[in-house]
Amino acid sequence: MDTNANAKGYSLTACGGVGNATGANFWVQTPSMQFLVDCGLVQGSQYATDENRQPFPYKPGQISCLLITHAHMDHVGRIPKLVKEGFKGVIYSTPETKDLAALMLDDALGLITREAEQRGVPAIYGAEDVAKAMSLWKTVGYHAALDLSTDVSMFLKDAGHVLGSSIIEVMLRGARGGAGVKIAFTGDLGNSPTPLLRDTEYVTDADYIVMESVYGDRNHEAKNVRDERLKTVLGETLRAGGTVVIPAFSLERTQVILYEIHELFEKGALPTVPVYLDSPLGLKVTEVYKKYEYDFNADRQKEIAAGGQLFDMPGLKIVRNHQESSAIDRIQGPKIIISGSGMSVGGRVINHERDLLGDPKATIIIVGYQVPGSLGREIEERAKRVNVDGTDVSVHARIETISGYSSHKDSDHLVEFVSHAAPRVKEVFVAMGETKSSAFLAQRLRDELSVNAIVAEKGKEYSLD
Repeated sequence: MDTNANAKGYSLTACGGVGNATGANFWVQTPSMQFLVDCGLVQGSQYATDENRQPFPYKPGQISCLLITHAHMDHVGRIPKLVKEGFKGVIYSTPETKDLAALMLDDALGLITREAEQRGVPAIYGAEDVAKAMSLWKTVGYHAALDLSTDVSMFLKDAGHVLGSSIIEVMLRGARGGAGVKIAFTGDLGNSPTPLLRDTEYVTDADYIVMESVYGDRNHEAKNVRDERLKTVLGETLRAGGTVVIPAFSLERTQVILYEIHELFEKGALPTVPVYLDSPLGLKVTEVYKKYEYDFNADRQKEIAAGGQLFDMPGLKIVRNHQESSAIDRIQGPKIIISGSGMSVGGRVINHERDLLGDPKATIIIVGYQVPGSLGREIEERAKRVNVDGTDVSVHARIETISGYSSHKDSDHLVEFVSHAAPRVKEVFVAMGETKSSAFLAQRLRDELSVNAIVAEKGKEYSLD
């Protein structure tokens, strides 16, 4: 495909995040420029490392700017690779996303380096590429329009997914000599209302929407059911003297789970036991959350104004190093361990799972999406035996999934989100989900809203008239 600016008009190509919930990367060509939305890592599957090493289908040096929806690694994780391969443009996001992305990318360096060493190949990027990427990064707040070129401007709305997450509305002015068109990139949409963040804002006047579909084919349990299940599962395990392990994404899930457990302790709904936050990245992310407390919803704002400490609780123990982490599982008595990574594909949680999956008194609580091929997905599907970092383990622990703590909208709420744009929207490109989830959601949008919804195909160029 010709990678010069598109002299014919405007087009969209999905270069990642298709047939997979991870690896988001969308390429837009206009008469004046080319730009990208997100540049994430493919995660979880056995082929992920190979996929992330593949060359980009465009020339990075010809891309004018990169727009970032939020700081999860499946949306930002290949930015340093893009820079290493020639990108010199501007990266735009909210200030919150920039701060969080700096932490996420720095934390990922160790894993990326180790993977490369194990395979005897060069790392896809290094510390110098991360530093250069951050030097290209500029920030823009919610609800502030910004011109990107003579015919392209952007506007950010709150996606309610994680701190700083945004829906990026891009106005393409005068496409093919006619009136302009608006395309909205949802990134990941929050499971509103959430304990911490504001609700997702709606898109009402877009001509095109590129949207996620992680839970496009299923719904979460209701909030009251979710809360009751967490209380019940925790209570049963702790009162029996067992250990609860919660593999949690460092960004958003860790903060929500900390807050929810704090609330249960405050209400006397659980016995007060030690809670180990065994996630260096989760601790750093929590500090960023404290910095941007004005992004929290009205209830949390009132709580903070009244002197409330959202993430601090009796018995909270911060695990500082690997030695302390290794000692946790030998400590007798009931306890809760919150540790990364959320899909059990790395991080300290795999050590706890190796030690505790064989313990019938232990409970593993899955609180987020588990990509196919990940250890987390095997555990969630209740495999009898799993391989944990080279060790075969028989699973005797209790396994519970509480989907209501997902930070993604479920199928009903994705349909409801599109309904606000349905009177105008010409086409909805469904992406960022497993194929069956994307296909199911696209069919629902066609059947229930009479919207022209298609499952985006990787590498196919779509005209935006």
